[in-house]
Amino acid sequence: MTPDATPDPTPDPTGDALRDAARELAETADAIRTASVHATAALTGTAPTARRRPGLRAQRALLRAVTNPRGLGAPAGGPLGTLGAKLGGALRAESLAVRVLTTSLRLRIAAVTLSHPELAEGPLLKRLNDAVTEGREIEAARALVALVRDRGAARALTALAPVFGEILALRALRDRSPLNDRTAWLIATGTATATADPLTGLSNRAVAALDVGAGAARRTVLAPDEHLSTDGSLLAFLGDIGVLGPTGRVAIRAVQGPDGTERYVVLVPGMRLGRPDDASPADLLGAFSATVRASGPYSRALGRAVADCVPDGAEIAFVGHSAGGAAALSLAQDAAFCARWTVTHIVAVGSPVDFKQPADPRTWVASITNQHDLIPTLDGQGAGNCFDLHPDWYVVDYTDPSHVFPACHSIEHYTRNLAEDLPEARDAVDARLSPLRGPVTRTHVYQLYDSDGGVTRRATTTHGPVELPVRCDDGYAVTAYFTVRAAGLPDETVTVRGRALVAVHIAEHRRGTLGRFGEASVGVLTRGFGTCLLASAQSTGLAHAVATEVFGQPATEADVRAGGGARWTRAEVDAGGPVLTLAGALGPGVPLAGGTHTVSTLKNGTLTPSCVEERGPRKAHPAPGLRLTAGPDEHPMARHLRELGLDGARPVFCVVARAHRSLRSVPG
Repeated sequence: MTPDATPDPTPDPTGDALRDAARELAETADAIRTASVHATAALTGTAPTARRRPGLRAQRALLRAVTNPRGLGAPAGGPLGTLGAKLGGALRAESLAVRVLTTSLRLRIAAVTLSHPELAEGPLLKRLNDAVTEGREIEAARALVALVRDRGAARALTALAPVFGEILALRALRDRSPLNDRTAWLIATGTATATADPLTGLSNRAVAALDVGAGAARRTVLAPDEHLSTDGSLLAFLGDIGVLGPTGRVAIRAVQGPDGTERYVVLVPGMRLGRPDDASPADLLGAFSATVRASGPYSRALGRAVADCVPDGAEIAFVGHSAGGAAALSLAQDAAFCARWTVTHIVAVGSPVDFKQPADPRTWVASITNQHDLIPTLDGQGAGNCFDLHPDWYVVDYTDPSHVFPACHSIEHYTRNLAEDLPEARDAVDARLSPLRGPVTRTHVYQLYDSDGGVTRRATTTHGPVELPVRCDDGYAVTAYFTVRAAGLPDETVTVRGRALVAVHIAEHRRGTLGRFGEASVGVLTRGFGTCLLASAQSTGLAHAVATEVFGQPATEADVRAGGGARWTRAEVDAGGPVLTLAGALGPGVPLAGGTHTVSTLKNGTLTPSCVEERGPRKAHPAPGLRLTAGPDEHPMARHLRELGLDGARPVFCVVARAHRSLRSVPG
């Protein structure tokens, strides 16, 4: 099924006829290429028939058939055929198969243009389309630059999105580079996922091979302001994915169906925002890997989350967005996984999944894509697809008036479309998900990782068990350093001419082992690049329990907030009244590498250490324009700051991490 969110969703018979013709031409081109491979093999002596040594006349006839522009046009297959084809492509000598396939792609573009008339209305789009079709590379580049200048990058991509794959394939077929020919062929014939970048020919699998790891999943908790739904409907599941956000987290929810059977729904959000790293399988590299590979760290980590809480033999449904849908289908391709659990449903929203297939033929699959969303076309197939790749799937490929990319790729946009514009599709999917309509009995949230990352042990607190080391996967942190008089500070304090260095650290952890929370601490620098804590505060009960019971540090609960931009920062601690405020301009900064240091607490005259490993990019700002203000009440942290003479003080330097990541562990 292919509904349309526009007022007139009536299928265009002319468009269907063009797609049928394009499919037939693609099949014809494939057959011609096969004939060319056989003829080339016979000519070069690599085929069994070539051993019969045909006469000179026959060889000449075969050579003419293979190389004559009115015949097959160019050799194909085998080392010599491949070399000849590449030389011919460099000299603009096209084979018959390429000419037929080019015509097929033109018909696909024409079919899409009928349902997207805006593709033919603008002179810049027409100029680009004509230049690509005719193989005029310089003119195509100029037309693309003109389009971007006229509309901006986002709107230019939005305009091209319905025919983006076809334009890339046409360019790859008509340019002089032999490196992208196979990718163009795969896109144009719909036989497999694109194996290389259509522009440069860079191997997709070579890039995806950089995504390594066995996959790992650790239980985490939702932030106090994050709330999941209580029922089992499509819109509720998509809303829950929106709550989880692109943070590398997944949720597994147990639902009691109408028949009393407990079933499980696995909610898998899309790509985590930010630069690729060595921690999350849901980063940009992991999303790319999930598209082009059958298995990767993302799907393996997802499988570990399922194994942790879903009993063997249970029925499981996956609902995934973007790369999450691709990872879910990759996992469902694993026959061993499907033998252990029954995958009943997969709903992939905005996901590149055209060339994935569940191992269990009973699995019901729905694919929902916006034709102006570029992400589902990363496997090479988009709105112009003329092949019925999955006749047993429920396919919703639609368009809507507010379709600017990348906004149209967001889970919120898809949810709104299904709620307001696609009632038929929503009801059809909900009808198939009816066994999952019922109360949610329990929910487990997991943070996914590329690899295990060295869980050393598990600790028990009054707020529940936690895994060590305590991990922050994304946050904001600022540490300001002040000079104070060393009198009365611990003996291990580093002093210079009677002065010591005090570190005031405030961080807001957006996700990690302990969920979302804020923390603040005041400590003095000790020998061995360590910090002895004098006071600390945490914003959640679990974080406070870990601080006092696991790390043994002096701590209270308080509201902690931290954030800022490239040139400023602001951090606050409040416990029924202001405790501290650190705010102002940062000034110039220099990059600072991550490092490891010791955080200790003084208990009965003995320092109890823990190890903190800082990761991710940081910047050091010498002489920043920050000012610290201590609160007037008797809160332990405010009192320490006043006793140290820091009320109204300016730091000598500070370190800011806008994408803070860290590990904190205890010895033993």
